[in-house]
Amino acid sequence: MAAPALLVLYGSQTGTAQDTAERIGRQAQRRCFRVRVEALDSYDVAGLISEPLVVFVCSTTGQGEPPDNMKNFWRFLFRKSLPSTALCRLDCAVLGLGDSSYARFNFVAKKLHKRLMQLGANAIVPVGLGDDQHDLGPDAVIDPWLAEFWLRVREMYPLPAGWSAQSDDFLLPSRYVFDFLEATPDGPEKVAQRETPQPSRQHPFLARMVTNQRVTHPSHFQDVRLIEFDIGGSPIEFTAGDVVMISPRNSMENVDLFCRLLRLDPDQHFTLRSRDSAPLPTRLPQPCTVRHLVERYLDISCVPRRSIFELLAGFAASDLEDEKLREFASAQGQEELHDYCTRPRRTLLEVLQDFPHTTAALQVDYLLDLIPEMSPRAFSIASSLHAHPGRIHILLAVVQYKTRLHKPRQGLCSTWLASLDPQAGEQRVPLWVKKGGLTFPSDPEVPVVMVGPGTGVAPFRAAIQERVALGRRGNYLFFGCRQESRDFYFEAEWAELMKAQSLALFTAFSRDQEEKIYVQHRLREQGPLLWDLLVNNTGHLYIAGNAKLMPAAVTDALRAIFESAGGLSTSASEELLAKLERVGRFQSETWS
Repeated sequence: MAAPALLVLYGSQTGTAQDTAERIGRQAQRRCFRVRVEALDSYDVAGLISEPLVVFVCSTTGQGEPPDNMKNFWRFLFRKSLPSTALCRLDCAVLGLGDSSYARFNFVAKKLHKRLMQLGANAIVPVGLGDDQHDLGPDAVIDPWLAEFWLRVREMYPLPAGWSAQSDDFLLPSRYVFDFLEATPDGPEKVAQRETPQPSRQHPFLARMVTNQRVTHPSHFQDVRLIEFDIGGSPIEFTAGDVVMISPRNSMENVDLFCRLLRLDPDQHFTLRSRDSAPLPTRLPQPCTVRHLVERYLDISCVPRRSIFELLAGFAASDLEDEKLREFASAQGQEELHDYCTRPRRTLLEVLQDFPHTTAALQVDYLLDLIPEMSPRAFSIASSLHAHPGRIHILLAVVQYKTRLHKPRQGLCSTWLASLDPQAGEQRVPLWVKKGGLTFPSDPEVPVVMVGPGTGVAPFRAAIQERVALGRRGNYLFFGCRQESRDFYFEAEWAELMKAQSLALFTAFSRDQEEKIYVQHRLREQGPLLWDLLVNNTGHLYIAGNAKLMPAAVTDALRAIFESAGGLSTSASEELLAKLERVGRFQSETWS
C-alpha cells in the first residue's frame, strides 16, 4: 500500500503563503505523506480532477483580487463551462492569509472555498482566515486550523500497516545541496536569460538612479525621498495607478556579519543541486558566490516566523538554546515568541547572534530551507510617462523607528535606496512594473476625487500628470500632512496646476493649529461639492495611504456627506457606498 499523497498549492504577493505552504508540507512529510508544494500558476489546474487531497493557501491583494501567481488558476477555475461535478473526487481545505484592516478581508480564500464547493469538492474543514492584525499574527488561526485538519485527514487517510509518523522535531533532509567549487570560475555570474525579456521578478530591468532628493524639511522627523529612475531602452510601460516592484539588497555590514556567524567565505563559489528534482531558484546564478546569495537573495533582515525556529531547533547545540528554540516553535510558546520577535521587530540576523552555538552548528545545505527569499517591495508610481518620458518616480518614506531594542529598526529597501548617491557613480536598481489596484476613468468628462495624505499622494501625482496631459479637467485632490512648511509634497507643482485651472486642491495641515485637522474634515467641509461630483456627475473617488485609521475616517465622512448633502438615510448611504465600490467608482490602495 502506497503512502497517501498531498498537494499544497499557494498564491501570494509576498513569501508568507509560500512559507506557510512549506510548513504544511514539512508536517505532511513527517506524517508519511508524499508531498508536493507548488505555486498555483506553476501547477496545471486541469490536474485537479485527479488529485485526492489538496490544501490551498492564498492571500488577497488590492480590491479583493487574487495575487499574481494565482491569476491564471483563478481564471480557469471560474470558467462557466466547468460542470458542477468537476471536482467531486477532491478532498480539500482552504487557508486564507489576510489583514482585517482591509474591507475585503480574505476575500480570495472565501471565494475560492465557495467555488470549490460549487464544483463538487469536499471540504475537510471550514475555510481558515488568518489575520495579520491579531496580536499573535495569523498563527492564532493557523494553529487550531491545522490541528483540526490533521485530525480529519488521519481519519480519512490512515497510514499503511506498520508505518508511523515522525515526531515534530525530526529533521527532514534539506531541499538543496551546496557544492562548493575549489577554483574560481571564469566569467561573471549569470542568470539564464530569455531574449529581450519583459522585465519581471526573474528578469528585472537594471534602471539607473537619476536623482535621490529629500523632499521633507531637514528638521522634519521623517526622511522622505523623491527618487527618479531612467528606464529608457527598456520595454517598460505603465499608466497611472500602476506600481513599480524593486528587489532590495542587504547591507554589506550585515552580509559580512552573517558570513562570520556561519563561518562562510563570502567570495567562495558554489552550485546548487536539488534533492528531489524540485526546480532550482530562478533568481540565483549558477555558479554563484556566497556574497551574491546573502546580499541579493536571503532575507536575513526579516522578522523570523515560527517555522524558522522549528528548523533551528534541529541544530540546537546547547541544552539552554534547545529549550528556548523548542519553546518558540511550539503552539504554547507563541506569546513568548511574539514578545521576543514580533513586537520588538527582532531580525533573523539578530536571532542568529542570540543563539551562537546553534548558528555555528547550522549546516549550509539548509540555508534555503531556513531563510526566506527576499520579497520585492512595491511602490506606487508617482509620475506619468506623458510628463516624464523614459522615467519612473517614486515617493519613498525611509523607514526607521525605535523599539525596546537598542538598535533602531530600519526598512530594508528604503534604507538601501536612500543610501544610494547617483552623483557618486552610476547606481543601478533592479525593478519591473505591474498593474496596481487603482484604475482611472478613460472618459474625459468624468471628474476624479483623490484623497491622498502623506506619501499616499504618490499615485495621484501620476494620475493628475496623466489626466492633465490628456486634457482632462475635473481633478480634485485632498492632501494632508503635518505642517505646510515641512512635508507639503509637490507644493510648487500643485500651485502651477491650480493657476492653470487644471486642479482643485484642498489641504489639511494637522499640526499647524491647535486643533488637528485631517483630510476627512476637509471632505466634510466640501460635502455639497462631493455630492454633486459623485452623484450628479458620476465621478470616481480614490483613497491611498496608511490603512490604520485614515480609510475608515474618510469612509465615515462620505456617509455623513451622503446623509447631510444628499438627504439619504443611514442604510441608503451604506448602499450607495457599496454600489460605488462595486462598480469601481470608489477604490482604495492602503498599506499597513
